[in-house]
Amino acid sequence: MSLRERNTEETATSVKVNKDSEKINSRPIVATVILFAGLLLLVLSLGTSISFGAAEIDLKTVWEGVFQYDSSLTTHQIIQELRMPRALAAAIVGAFLAVSGAIMQGMTRNPLASPSIMGISAGSAFMIAIAFAFFPGTTYLGLMGMSFIGAGLAAAIVFGIGAFSKGGLTPVKLALAGTAVGALLSSISSAIAIHYNVAQDMSFWYAGGVAGTKWISIQLLIPIALIGIGLAMVLSRSITVLSLGDDVAKGLGQKTGLVKVFGTVVVLLLTGAAVSVAGTIGFIGLVIPHITRFLVGMDYRWIIPCSAILGALLLVLADLGARMVNPPFETPVGAITALIGVPFFLYLARNEGRGL
Repeated sequence: MSLRERNTEETATSVKVNKDSEKINSRPIVATVILFAGLLLLVLSLGTSISFGAAEIDLKTVWEGVFQYDSSLTTHQIIQELRMPRALAAAIVGAFLAVSGAIMQGMTRNPLASPSIMGISAGSAFMIAIAFAFFPGTTYLGLMGMSFIGAGLAAAIVFGIGAFSKGGLTPVKLALAGTAVGALLSSISSAIAIHYNVAQDMSFWYAGGVAGTKWISIQLLIPIALIGIGLAMVLSRSITVLSLGDDVAKGLGQKTGLVKVFGTVVVLLLTGAAVSVAGTIGFIGLVIPHITRFLVGMDYRWIIPCSAILGALLLVLADLGARMVNPPFETPVGAITALIGVPFFLYLARNEGRGL
């Protein structure tokens, strides 16, 4: 290549980078309002979630049960041992799924990407079924480890199918591959559960929910939240650039492969932990990132924390709604989130191609 041709190519690349970089719009004031208002609403929702149940507990008693615990009072025991872990688990799992979806959509430029649609959640549940069938008595930490392995296995299969298909990776192909792989793994999980008489144990993971969560689960989720969401924030600037396309990111000197590896690790870590606690709850990772981008723009330094807050808020409210639909019985939380997510997914599938 001659010097003139090389200069022409570099100029064209520079122009493309500059034009694409202009697409990065950010609304920090709106994002700040969302963070503070979202946190306030989340605290109020947590209080309401703790107070609502078979036995109604007023908010004053909830406050006392949280901050002035008296083990001799039955209501305080209910708050501390049953309702607080459940409410906190809903918030943490919602944040995990929303952040995972945001990272996946940013890295792949795929508006249909989310842990449930890409089959990652089903992969985690598949390995949990294997743990129940072949390794009875597995500790919660062991279940979480199996969940991580299943998430990685499903992701590898889905992206492998997409990469080797004619025309390469496209948003619709990844969504179809993820749906197919998820359905296959779910079917195998059901067969294993029935054959080895662990269907009752697995029913919780199929339906999705945070009922029965214990403090041991929260104690394990908190360090994962600090590591996973912390690493996501470190990667946020790189994901913003990567969301403009690989060519633009490389033109700006980014090591795209390294960013994708670390981003994938974060997604598997957060999704695996979420499924090990709450089962396969779908569509939070699809809906929340889109709403967040619409509100705060394309800067992932704001998208990730805002997605975490809104995802936590959505799942806490969904869990509360699941208890209010047909009391004293509980509707699966996954059914509540699906009511929101399925129409949204169909809308995105129809309009795919307009970009993120």
